Amino acid sequence: MTLRLIFGRLIMIAFLFAAFSASASALGPVAPASTDAAPAASPAAPPAAAPVNNGVLPNSGAPSGGLQIQGLPGANVPWSIVIMLTALTLIPSVLLCVTPFARLLIVFHFLRQALGLQTTPSNQTLIGLSLILTFFLMQPVGAQIYDTAIVPMQTGKITAMEALNVGQVPLRKFMSHYVREKDVALFIDLAKEPRPASVNDLSMRVLLPAYILSELKAGFQIGTVLFLPFLIVDMVVASITTSVGMLQLPPVVISTPLKLLLFLMVDGWHLLIGSLMRSFS
Repeated sequence: MTLRLIFGRLIMIAFLFAAFSASASALGPVAPASTDAAPAASPAAPPAAAPVNNGVLPNSGAPSGGLQIQGLPGANVPWSIVIMLTALTLIPSVLLCVTPFARLLIVFHFLRQALGLQTTPSNQTLIGLSLILTFFLMQPVGAQIYDTAIVPMQTGKITAMEALNVGQVPLRKFMSHYVREKDVALFIDLAKEPRPASVNDLSMRVLLPAYILSELKAGFQIGTVLFLPFLIVDMVVASITTSVGMLQLPPVVISTPLKLLLFLMVDGWHLLIGSLMRSFS
């Protein structure tokens, strides 16, 4: 929700800026008022008749109101801004679908629930940590996409569509390394596509949902294994408090500090993040 709110505000600011620019260009410059006295009114000359050129109105050449797109004469609609804003709204979904962001965020939420903490670390902290680790993991892939697709497109060696096809290759290689064969077979069957000879022949229509499904399963598996030691601590504390007759004292009051102490003694953050990063090596 935080990312969607941020991009929603950016979209609103961009639309307000576009509307303000369009209104300013439509009004045009305001002529300064003259301080000299107006001369006496002279007899108005009869208006000259406008020449008619075969029924075609003459073009005054004055710019019409609206934003002009460079390279498109007479175009008033800011299509470049519309395309940019549309791409900005899709960035959170693309981030979830083609990166390890979903797996990392699920594991961190499982850890917070296992420790018995409701709001510490906060959602913003967990999302920020997941974004930083995602950037750390995806930086080599992004650099390869930039070198093979974006730089040739900027120099004019390839077109935008060719750059899109070339840029898919490193991303496809990354996703195919972590996708499960079972999930790929499921979406191939649902899409009614012929079985490919290798993973490189998979279409993005099949690879994207199969990858995100595999990431969800991996995140839940890691979170469940992470939950078990803290669950044992809860069960031991609950059995001890019940056996000594401390029925009025909630076991979570005692188990939460013990779980935090255990997590800090084993340097839990170092172990957890190190294990997550090595799982993507």
